[in-house]
Amino acid sequence: MKDTPLSNCERDFLLKAIQEKKRLDGRQTYDYRKIKITFGTDYGSCFVDLGKTRVMGQVSCELVAPKENRPNEGIMFFNIELSPMASPAFEQGRQSELSVKLNRQLERCLRNSKCIDTESLCVVSGEKVWKIRVDVHLLNHDGNLMDAASIAAISALCHFRRPDVSIQGDEVTVYSQEERDPIPLSIYHMPISVSFSFFQQGTYLLVDPCEREERVMDGLLMIAMNKHREICSIQSSGGIMLLKDQVMRCSKIASVKVSEITELIGKALENDKKARKAGGRCGFAESIPLERITALKMDETPMEMMDVTERANDIVQKAEVPPQMVQSPVVPVPGVGQVGQGLQNTWGLEEEEDEEEEDENEGSDNSAEEQEGRVSPMEEEKYEKEERDGGDVVEISDSEEEEVVILHPEKPDKAPKNTESSLHQKASNKKRQ
Repeated sequence: MKDTPLSNCERDFLLKAIQEKKRLDGRQTYDYRKIKITFGTDYGSCFVDLGKTRVMGQVSCELVAPKENRPNEGIMFFNIELSPMASPAFEQGRQSELSVKLNRQLERCLRNSKCIDTESLCVVSGEKVWKIRVDVHLLNHDGNLMDAASIAAISALCHFRRPDVSIQGDEVTVYSQEERDPIPLSIYHMPISVSFSFFQQGTYLLVDPCEREERVMDGLLMIAMNKHREICSIQSSGGIMLLKDQVMRCSKIASVKVSEITELIGKALENDKKARKAGGRCGFAESIPLERITALKMDETPMEMMDVTERANDIVQKAEVPPQMVQSPVVPVPGVGQVGQGLQNTWGLEEEEDEEEEDENEGSDNSAEEQEGRVSPMEEEKYEKEERDGGDVVEISDSEEEEVVILHPEKPDKAPKNTESSLHQKASNKKRQ
């Protein structure tokens, strides 16, 4: 079993919370998690939910030869399976130390306590006896496996029915459930295990530890007791030394918890018995419509399918008459296509607008270039005056890049006016001078 260790911060946080008498799930020191017991369709099948810890118990039987030293007693066999589905810390096909410890504790709790009359399981002395096998499968691991396993095992044994048999000479006849009603087991009492975890060498005590609390605990005490306050077995692990007062205190707490759990098991068995007697759905067939064993739960709204036509006609009659709609010309929106008689197609509006914008931009660029090459009337008069005077005109343009100098030739009547080439020619002559 390979378990991922906790970080130091998480460990310190858990221990500090326990010192302040606070738990991760909001429980008090002596509170149990919510327990839910569900029985299957077949006799001897049981599901137990202890918080998030989920365990399934299954009881089966077969006729075998008895043991030589006890020829008149039946055989009880217990097996606990820890699958990787419950936790990644468990390995498939390998019996870990935890599974061995749980098997031994379950045998002490149920078999050594003589809670079942094994002599009633004898069919033929020394030849045929019933072998009762109890398989406990762990489906989800969230701590306190022993308590959940003991509740599932004793609940499945109480719910189990063995087939009826008859003996004629040396012939043993086993009847099916349809031929004869099956017979329940003879159970004297119901031992149930209660676990206590200790922290800081027994200074702090918690009932029903969860998986993270089990990682930081110093020791564990498991007490198996029935509702008559008889201790069936007691076992401590972790190497912690407990005082007499601490053990007595735990036994008193266990007596209260065992009586509550025993009452809960009795109610679950009674409800299952009433459902089977009434002929209704029982076991897992009852839990399927209620979405108890599925991961996704949906709230369904019931629908009434009676007189649907009449109700629809009433709604139509009571409804207001819609006003007459006259098709009005719709203003086309760019990029929206319209289909129908009398409607305008607007698929090409965006392209036409883009072309118009391009034409406008080109026209504005050409006008700007023309304006740059033109000379205003005031400038023309100035040029003519300067030509008559025979002087040179030096003009500085608004541009910061270069200085433009205009030179006028001696023959003003042949000189081109208002042309860009003449201006540039004069500017070049000026620069040569």
